[in-house]
This record gives sequence, structure tokens and C-alpha cells, in this order.
Amino acid sequence: MRIFGRIAFVLMVLVTISFSKDKKRSSEVTVDELKMHLSYLASDKLKGRLTGSEGDSLAAEYIRRDLKASGFDHLYKKGFQRFRVTDKIIYGPDNFLTLNGNSLKVNTDFAPFAFSQNNSFSGEVIFGGYGFEINEDSLKWDDYSGVDVKGKIVMILRADPEIEKTKSPYIRYSKDRDKVLQAKDLGAAAVLLVSGKTFDPEDKFEPLAKGEQSVGIPAFRISRKVANQILEPNKQTIVDIELKLNDLRKPASFNTGILVSGKSDVVETTIPTRNVVMILPGSDKTLKNQYVVIGAHFDHLGMGGVGSGSRVPDTVAVHYGADDNASGVAMALELAQKLATTPKSHKRSVVVVAFAGEEEGLLGSKQFVEKPEIDLTKVNAMVNLDMVGRLNENSLVQIGGVGTADPLKKMIYASCDTTVLKLSLSDEGYGPSDHASFYGKNIPVLFVSSGAHLDYHTPADTWDKINYPGMVKISDMAYKLITDLANMDVKLTFKEAGPKEVASRGSRRKGITLGIMPDFAGNVKNGLRADLVTPGKPAALGGMKKGDVIISINGKPVNNIQDYMFRLNQLKPGESIAVEVLRDSQKIVLIIQL
Repeated sequence: MRIFGRIAFVLMVLVTISFSKDKKRSSEVTVDELKMHLSYLASDKLKGRLTGSEGDSLAAEYIRRDLKASGFDHLYKKGFQRFRVTDKIIYGPDNFLTLNGNSLKVNTDFAPFAFSQNNSFSGEVIFGGYGFEINEDSLKWDDYSGVDVKGKIVMILRADPEIEKTKSPYIRYSKDRDKVLQAKDLGAAAVLLVSGKTFDPEDKFEPLAKGEQSVGIPAFRISRKVANQILEPNKQTIVDIELKLNDLRKPASFNTGILVSGKSDVVETTIPTRNVVMILPGSDKTLKNQYVVIGAHFDHLGMGGVGSGSRVPDTVAVHYGADDNASGVAMALELAQKLATTPKSHKRSVVVVAFAGEEEGLLGSKQFVEKPEIDLTKVNAMVNLDMVGRLNENSLVQIGGVGTADPLKKMIYASCDTTVLKLSLSDEGYGPSDHASFYGKNIPVLFVSSGAHLDYHTPADTWDKINYPGMVKISDMAYKLITDLANMDVKLTFKEAGPKEVASRGSRRKGITLGIMPDFAGNVKNGLRADLVTPGKPAALGGMKKGDVIISINGKPVNNIQDYMFRLNQLKPGESIAVEVLRDSQKIVLIIQL
């Protein structure tokens, strides 16, 4: 792969020199120009464009420079919307855990979880089995029956008794964070989680993972050696208890009589990144105050590895991200150049945004819509280009969001030569890419993609596998569509289309939904904002409005998206629940029928 990367970079330099000699690039979208962009953005030099990395910065500079050369102006200072993102979670200097007066070693005997609350604790240890509190018709298991954990430290086995099964009713109760939150709800002061031998034979501590927000109490992973020391007065071991629980499938909780004390200290480090945001003013005196946004994310997975999102997490190598999403960026740059060099192509102003942080949770697009430099109510539509480089032999292009404004479907067919491209259309405005952030702000969206493939999120997504003639075909369609959106006399009217809430894998029972699109980026602290509320769904029928911040469900706090998902997981179809929300700084209680 290194040899390939050097060849890619040399070719990129040669192509760039060739263009510089000609002094002027073609005003049309061409195979050579697309290759020029992709061979640089997906080269070894950029090392996978991980958000906040040097490659991320080089990509941003390249994109800004190209848009400036095409005639676009800076919308933010120097064309960059700057913000910070989480780099990593690390152990702080104040972590400690003492047992029988002996200080234990961090990352050997114990370690805090990333979701641990930084706080001190002291008290008796209660062994709480798997930490289950399950009350279903077909499954009942309550590890807290008969034990009082209020103010105590609860030691819990990780995972579940059917870890060998890919499908099990226990899976949705098995997450570490959910178990800690359950113990917290019952008054626990802290939680110690330990891996059984069946679940984790090597008993190795995992690195701290990004993306998990504080659960509100200290939570430590402890080794089996430490857990066995706690259990020693009861003449039991974790191995024996795990086998017993897995065999009998019933609670076996008890007071250990052992006292521990400790303190959790986890530190979140942040790094800078930036969206590239450039504007091409419209030609019409009135319509130039409205906008069409062309978006594409330029970040990818860097070197991959565990927790990166790579589909081969055991492989540490450059994840080039040629299709995902250097292809979308290259197409956006070429469309921008064509718009800038074609007279009367856009009565409305065209804003091109290259987003950072998409792979880490749509961070860049969320940042843009939360802190825009333009009036979002004047955006006619947002066109998102993501993975547009692998048009297959069927010439099939996927376009989502066609139901977010009534004329869109008709406009797409008018823009596309269906003898050249086949269309697969879907109404839904929400989806796993940056257009979702705009949809949440009541903006019509279109999500253009040539679809997934086996190289997705692997080091094999390289620029030599891109279908460049296919990209030109998609670009021709996208250009016609964008110019129609930029020149139409009447602004589109937004229309909600499709589901507004995405199910989490195995996290909650199918069918339990409030009917909202949550703020996945966590822009609100100590609560969860409803970015959209779907008409006719439980939340809307119960009086919830867009922008309401959910702070509790059935009296139990909701501080973030993970708390919210856990609370939903506890509910049953047909149940009436009390949801407390903040609306314009006032607390309101809504009764919602599921």
C-alpha cells in the first residue's frame, strides 16, 4: 500500500503540473480533473484524513484553495469555520482505588471507564450479579431484589449469560454504561465492573473510548484478581459465580462486607478542526439573498484500528477514503468550478461546504447549522454528495430526500437522462450523512450516492478503483439539478418525509419510539433536544414541540442521547409516560402514550 501511495502522489503532482502549464482548467467536469483531486485527497500524504490530524488540515487547505481559484469568496474568516472536537479520553492524575488499605494500580488492577463521572467514593461493596433489572413477560431477572445498594459500591459482571449467541434477549441489557446507569437509578454511589472468564479469557483492559458521555457516578473496570480479593471472605471467585449465573439464570446478589474507596479522574482532550465554507454570489438582485448549499465531507478514518469505524479493525494502515468521501469532495469542487465559469447558472447564491467530522457523528454539519453565517430559512435546498465514485455496471444512482419538498422528484427526473443513469429514489430526509443536520432545520435535502461496496471503511478504498467516467455522468445530472434549484422562481417549501428517529443496534425493543429526531451531536448539555417531532407520533400527540429539551422520563434524568436510549429501552408498548421538557427555559411535563 505504501508503494501505491507514492505512485498516487507522484501522479497527482504530474497532473497538477500539467494543469499549471495550461494555466487554466476546463470549465467542464472532466475525468482528469477528478483524478487530480482524488489522487491527492486519497494519497498517503494525507494518511486517511482523520478529523483533527495533519491530513485533515492539508485537505481543508487544498479545498479552500481550489474553491478560491474557481472564484468563490470566503464566508467565514479565510474560508474556515473553526471548532474543536474530542481527540481522546485519557486517565487523569488523580485516579485511585484502595482495598483493605492497599492502593491498587491504575490500568493494571483497575481503570475508569470513559463514561465515569469524576468524583470520589467510599463504601461497602455489594455484588450485583449481571446488574439486570428485567421484567418482561417472557424474561424476568432482578439482581437488585433483596439487596439495598443505596450509597453502596456495586460490583457487576460485564456482558450477559448468553455471550456466545449473536441473538439473545439479554443483549439489550448487556451494555456497560446501561448497567451503571441502572445502578445509579437505584442509588449506587459507584460501580465496579469485572469481566468473567467466559466473556473475556485474557482479562485485558480496553483503551478508553470516545463518544460515551458521563453517566453521573464513578465507574471502574477492575481485574478478576481484584474482584476475587473482594469475594475472598465469601469463599467465592468470579469464575465460579459466572458459571453459576450462566447455568441457573437467576440472581445471586449479596453483601460482601468489604469496604473500598476511590476516585475517578478521566480527561477529555480536544483538537481543532474546521469546515471549509465558501460562497459564490447569485446573479439575481433579489434571489441572491437565498442559497443552494452543496455539501460533502472530507474526513475519513485515518489509520483505522479498534474503535475507528474500520470494517477491519485489526488492521492499522492508511484508510484512503477515496470513495468515502474524497469522491464527493472532488465532485463538489468540479461542480463549483463549472457554476463559477458558466454565466447565468445561478440566480441564487451557491454555498459549498466541505465538512469535517462526519465520521465522528456529523460534527461538522451540526456545527454549521448551529452556528451559520447565513440565514438558514433562506436556504432553498441542500445537496449532499457522499460516496459518488463507484457507479456500478447497472448505472444506479441513489438519491434520498426526494420527499422533503413536493417538486423535487419531478426536478430530478427532468435533470437526469435515464438512458444514462438509473435512479433509486427514497423520500426520507434523514440518513447517515451530513444532509441529516440540514433536514433537522427544516431544509429540503437531497442525498446523492452511488452506493456502498466491499471496500467501504477499509484500506482498499483507493483512488484507482474509482469509476471516473461514472462520476462525470453523475456530475452532469447534479449540475442540472443544482442549477434548477438555484434558478427556480419560487422557493421550495419544506416537507417532513420519513422516520425521524434511528434505531440503535440492539439497544432497545423494536417499536418503542417517541417519534422524534434527537440531537445526536449533543449541542445541549444536561438534556436531549428534539430536533424534529413527527406529526401523528407519540411525542407530537403528547404535545412535544421541535426544540423541546427532554430532561427526564418517568422522573429519571436524561442528560444525553445515551441516557435517552437507555430510558426508551425500559419502556413497554402501550405505556403512558411522563416526559419533563424544557421549553423556552420553562419546565413542562408531558404525558405521552406509547
